[in-house]
Amino acid sequence: MRKKLPIGIDGFEKIRSNDFYYIDKTMFIKELLQNWGEVNLFTRPRRFGKSLNISMLKSFFEIGNDPTLFEGLKIAEERELCEKYMGKFPVISISLKSVDGLNFQTALAALKTVIGNEAKGFRFLLESPFLDEKDRISYERLINVDSQSEASYAMSNATLIDSLNTLSRLLKQHYGQNVILLIDEYDVPLDKAFQSGYYDEMVNLIRNLLGNALKTNDSLYFAVLTGCLRISKESIFTGLNNLKIHTISDVRYDEYFGFTDADVDEILRFYGLTSYKDVIREWYDGYRFGKVDVYCPWDVINYCDVLLADPEAEPENYWANTSGNDLVRRLLVRSDQTTRDEIEQLIGGGTIAKTLRQELTCRDVEDSIDNVWSVLYSTGYLTLKERLNGKQVKLALPNREVRELFIDLVKEWFQETTLADSARIHRFCAAFPAEDVSTIQDMLHDYLWDSISVRDTAVRMNRKENFYHGMVLGLLQSQGSWRVQSNDETGTGYSDISISTRERTGIVIEIKYANDGNLDGACAEALKQIEDRNYAEGLRRRGMKKIIKYGMAFYKKECMVVKA
Repeated sequence: MRKKLPIGIDGFEKIRSNDFYYIDKTMFIKELLQNWGEVNLFTRPRRFGKSLNISMLKSFFEIGNDPTLFEGLKIAEERELCEKYMGKFPVISISLKSVDGLNFQTALAALKTVIGNEAKGFRFLLESPFLDEKDRISYERLINVDSQSEASYAMSNATLIDSLNTLSRLLKQHYGQNVILLIDEYDVPLDKAFQSGYYDEMVNLIRNLLGNALKTNDSLYFAVLTGCLRISKESIFTGLNNLKIHTISDVRYDEYFGFTDADVDEILRFYGLTSYKDVIREWYDGYRFGKVDVYCPWDVINYCDVLLADPEAEPENYWANTSGNDLVRRLLVRSDQTTRDEIEQLIGGGTIAKTLRQELTCRDVEDSIDNVWSVLYSTGYLTLKERLNGKQVKLALPNREVRELFIDLVKEWFQETTLADSARIHRFCAAFPAEDVSTIQDMLHDYLWDSISVRDTAVRMNRKENFYHGMVLGLLQSQGSWRVQSNDETGTGYSDISISTRERTGIVIEIKYANDGNLDGACAEALKQIEDRNYAEGLRRRGMKKIIKYGMAFYKKECMVVKA
């Protein structure tokens, strides 16, 4: 029976014990031990295997683990290492991705629940001969998280701040062995708090919680934290001198998050999908971690799963659709002409030069648009193409999936911003039945200048025309009393845009992209097509008494409009 693909499953034990397909990343354990740091922070974009690696570390190090989970994997060949470290440590493992709320009190309660639930996994401490009555009271405070609880001891805010340190101390007392602490998605509570307006309170809470757990914890063997962003030391890691930070720019550990080219070859061979390698590379490759080219695992697994059911399935935006993509929207809303030109350059397959700031607070993102670029890089929307002098780098969109995301968001942004100026758009639309060619052309030029072009020099002519077609169509559809149709069968073919008004005026518009820059020639071609294919006939059949025919030609941000 063929192995199942682990869609949405980031638990190592569940994957290995239920015969899911697994790309072997277990040598991450060896490298982590060889390059030992007391506190290790790994920042990677979402859906690149952070949670799975955290789960793998727990399954390997935790006392009472199942060694058979690692049979046949690379780390099992390291017999001396396995003998020394496998199953030898108490492990505290928490994820902060659910620490959310519209206000601080709700988020605080969520954090207490996360830590309380982890503490409940060690109920044997209540009976431990190595703990005295005072210790057992300390433990009870950790597991009684309900503020309305009638229990004698409940988790206060002070108890929460010291909770990871306390649990570490109790576990060390019981086992006589220092603790490994794993914290997944450490930065999520800060991001959620910033969005909901209680950032300062959450920063203070997380700073104290992590400070006690990582800086003044004599029971700690080592800790691993993961997140998307490298939050600045001044924000939550104050005074933490034992912190080793590993970002997507660092060479060390570069192959352990995401799928390498070899990983993708392996999975495609296993499922008989090798003929799809090129399309998978186009859509989901293009990230660069350290010196390794990386695919997004979430995309590859999801697309392979779909292909096994439907070999003709087209690629989709799996990664892009798992987030609100607010950062890109924020960039668009705040963009000036220079930024719009840079976005246009990226969408066209080019690069932009930027100075990266990888150590930011959530508030820093709002300070400047340059900081937004840095966060877009850290979170996977941009990738590094070339290092320049100093901290400057050349950035690009990693692949077609992210490019399509940008295109969709640009279209939404243009629609929202243009429709917001109702007087301007009404004047533009009114010029069509008034046969005011000059106004149509001048205003189209202004819209083009204000917009972000998503044309692509590498695609076919009709794809280039699609951008301009969509822009004009979106503007004209603002007139609620008009019947505006796209690619409507109005004669012996399909006109780009046809309009029927209440005044029984019919308008036919044909759009051309002047690949050679000859706008006059392209306009003439558009009008000839309207006549040759008799596009006006369908509008006459609908009772339109007057027919107006427009040919439009575009080249980059230039346009021309002519009327028959």
